[in-house]
Amino acid sequence: MADGASSSSSRVRSVVSDCGRQRSSCGYCRSPTSSGISHGLWAQSLTVDDYQDLLDRGWRRSGCFLYKPEMRKTCCPSYTIRLKAEDFAPSKEQTRVIRRMERYLDGDLEPKGTENLMEGVQSTDVSCSCNCHEIECPANQESSSGKDGDLSTSERFVQYLSNEIDLAVIQLIEDGSISPSLRSTKSSVRAVSSAKRKKLVEGSEDLMYTSNIAFQVAAALKKLPAARKDEQLSISSNNTTDSQMATEISAITISQKLASLLSQVGEATSMSIQGCNGHLNFYSTSKRGLADESGHVIPLSKECSRKGANKRRCLVKCCGSNKEKRRKLEVILTRSSFDLEEFKLYQRYQIKVHNDNPNHITESSYRRFLVDTPLVYVPFTGDETVPPCGFGSFHQRYLVDGRLVAVGVVDVLPRCLSSKYLFWDPDVAFLSLGKYTALREISWVKENQSHCPALQFYYLGYYIHSCKKMRYKASYRPSELLCPQRYQWVFFDIVKTLLDRKKYVVLSDYAGTGDKPLPLPSCDDPIEHEHDEADNKDSNNAMTEDSVVVEPEVDDSDNELVAESSDEESSKISKEEAGDILIGLRDHCLRYRDLRRAFGPSDWGYLEEQLQSYVRVVGGKLSKRMVYSLG
Repeated sequence: MADGASSSSSRVRSVVSDCGRQRSSCGYCRSPTSSGISHGLWAQSLTVDDYQDLLDRGWRRSGCFLYKPEMRKTCCPSYTIRLKAEDFAPSKEQTRVIRRMERYLDGDLEPKGTENLMEGVQSTDVSCSCNCHEIECPANQESSSGKDGDLSTSERFVQYLSNEIDLAVIQLIEDGSISPSLRSTKSSVRAVSSAKRKKLVEGSEDLMYTSNIAFQVAAALKKLPAARKDEQLSISSNNTTDSQMATEISAITISQKLASLLSQVGEATSMSIQGCNGHLNFYSTSKRGLADESGHVIPLSKECSRKGANKRRCLVKCCGSNKEKRRKLEVILTRSSFDLEEFKLYQRYQIKVHNDNPNHITESSYRRFLVDTPLVYVPFTGDETVPPCGFGSFHQRYLVDGRLVAVGVVDVLPRCLSSKYLFWDPDVAFLSLGKYTALREISWVKENQSHCPALQFYYLGYYIHSCKKMRYKASYRPSELLCPQRYQWVFFDIVKTLLDRKKYVVLSDYAGTGDKPLPLPSCDDPIEHEHDEADNKDSNNAMTEDSVVVEPEVDDSDNELVAESSDEESSKISKEEAGDILIGLRDHCLRYRDLRRAFGPSDWGYLEEQLQSYVRVVGGKLSKRMVYSLG
């Protein structure tokens, strides 16, 4: 049993079958060939201590399948990445994600669409089960703030449009369309009165609202330091040297980009949104739109068209507009099991976010990928060796007012929380749940250190520097990468420039203070992990939006079993060393030397080649501890 392991895990052993080398299509570089190369194991059972040690040798799991990239040969070398939770320093962007969620829970930030603003006009005989209140039809009410400081319906709609524009600007910053150095600008939306519309050019009769946010953003970009001018002009189609012209072009382009991002808002509100000479304009697409005396048009999903309907009362849902009403966020950690609600959310996420074929998203594939687990659950023991939830595989459920919006699939292990996968509701994409849940998981590690002091790290899976969508993981700082040969942890900032030049790097060559590379350990004598305590908390805001990557599921048709591994030292394993390997045969478990002795002289050449490959990839310690199953 590994140091610090729970006594509960000593009653069982890890049992694995060697699958050899695996070839599969790569989900990162989208290579048309089977360029993804890894070594695979199938785990019948796996103790949390053994899986922790496998993680620290570069392994990951997909359901019950364990895989380790052959770093020298695979197309996209995948480095295990982690951070020490107590040393984590959030960046400005990560802090904004937390604040955005708080605004949403406070009711100050609304999702796309107007379903939380208005349910439409109904006749008085329509009942409503939610918390609604009645107001006069907007066509007949006066524009006023109402009692107790409540906003009128038209004013709430203007506020809604302003919030949506703010989110669109944030999206432009996050996807790199404009400089990440730009501070978020609060937009303003104003209604265009009927008198003003008459003075405008022909075709502006339907112009209802306008915003000059594009000019504000362009002006803010112009004020950036000279070193960031290239970022300021990167969204412009012309590289002009005239600063005034550059600002005008930028404002035009910005307004057009914002109009494109707000297309869903236009569909939901029956409005046409266009960027016109830098102005962001909102046009009514309904000739029968209702307006109050100030000219504010209230788009409605269903109009009271019957005679005298303008004198009737209508029901308007005002969820989120009442400051006293707050949304409730619940985070619930449950042991890994199949849940139909989670599966339905997973289907929507894969189809809308990853554009997966709906026919390929089956219950069985979902179970294999995210529900099935070989990890042997270790319950809470009441002491400081196991956290209250225990060790094992879990689903962390995020619910807002009882509605499931995200599920994080994680493994809780003796020294870490390992993040496996996340899927979320596409309807709340503006909340950046990929980033938000990662921050919550880091906080979870910090909170549970008081129960289990050894639990200090947060593992983010694989870091693939050659895949830009995976680089966001390095923004959780100070992060460390695992050296693929010596299994030492090296701070990312030390080796980043090396990874810029080449895909595969023996990271620990550059971790020492001297010029000479550190000696490689023998393959049967794994070294202890060294944790560099240097404080490196420089923040990094460059991060793509929720680029959560699917851990690849191996296609059996592309697999081949070979008795070799390319990443480890090629020195032969001695017969004495091979004799210590624990072999499982039917219902018996014995050392390889005892197996040979029991069966007498025989041709053991092929099996010994397999065993040597196995020892190289899992290490001498684990080969003595885990059971190598022969069936």
